[in-house]
Amino acid sequence: MGIRAAHWDDWTLEGLLGTKVALGQRVSLVVPARNEAATVGAVVTRVREALMDTVALVDEIVVIDSDSVDDTFAVAESAGARVHRSAEIRPDLGTHPGKGEAMWKSLFVTSGELVVFMDADLHDWDTHFVPGLLGPLLDDPSVQLVKGFYDRPGADGPIEGGRVTELVARPLIALLFPELGGLVQPLAGEWAVRRSWFADLSVPTGYAVELAALIDTVRAGGPEALAQVDLGVRAHRHQALRDLGGMATQIIAAAWERGSRDGCFATSSTTGVDGCCATSSTTGVDGCCAASSTLAGEAVLRQYLRGLEPVEHVVPIHERPPAKDLL
Repeated sequence: MGIRAAHWDDWTLEGLLGTKVALGQRVSLVVPARNEAATVGAVVTRVREALMDTVALVDEIVVIDSDSVDDTFAVAESAGARVHRSAEIRPDLGTHPGKGEAMWKSLFVTSGELVVFMDADLHDWDTHFVPGLLGPLLDDPSVQLVKGFYDRPGADGPIEGGRVTELVARPLIALLFPELGGLVQPLAGEWAVRRSWFADLSVPTGYAVELAALIDTVRAGGPEALAQVDLGVRAHRHQALRDLGGMATQIIAAAWERGSRDGCFATSSTTGVDGCCATSSTTGVDGCCAASSTLAGEAVLRQYLRGLEPVEHVVPIHERPPAKDLL
């Protein structure tokens, strides 16, 4: 069985609300945000008005502020969200920069059995994103995680709206995780998950959180644990190409760790000198690479603007353990 797909209007608000009440489920909307004062207020306000004040489908809107230096906290709070600074949630557990960290920390300050994640930098979108993502979870108890997909317009075409997806995520999926090949947008920031399931996953603290959750879900629950929903059109601010290097580094590190979890990527000779990646080794000249050594800290990404003088960026690479034992 492949990954099932649906369209956001396969459900009505009234039908979803009735199912939610009958099942006794609470819904938390979590918006991880870093320096998104320009857009986070509209995201919170529109969802609150449409899905809390008018129809009580969402029980709480929580913004996790990830080290913002602008007015993200104040704007989100004035729009009606409950706002937490990521670094101040469970300070006993320490803190790391990154989107995944904010999402992992949200489990300590939310109460919903169903958790919907939405990015804070949305421009062209509508509130149907939330019920669309909830539909498969409320319909089928075997579904654990739902990904959104949509048209992502860019200045020069749709691929410009998903460069890391096309150049990093899809090749990794094709080579290492073909069971995820049916996903339209594996890195989409709009997705929903059962709280109990997410709390059982290891979570990369950076941009690899989406791909890691998919890999771990399909490995533990099979394709039937996943669903995807067509949400229409989504537009957001696109990053400069050079800025995407750190994101790609984190995604590759998380995929590499999961590919080498059993000691080898494959029995064929597609990876490394001998086709095997030993978990006891660091990255080295013998073709072996252990994610356990790199995921404990950071990678240094060297980029060249011109000539031989590199610009070095330290890319943090950490994973949080499953939150279930810490809640």
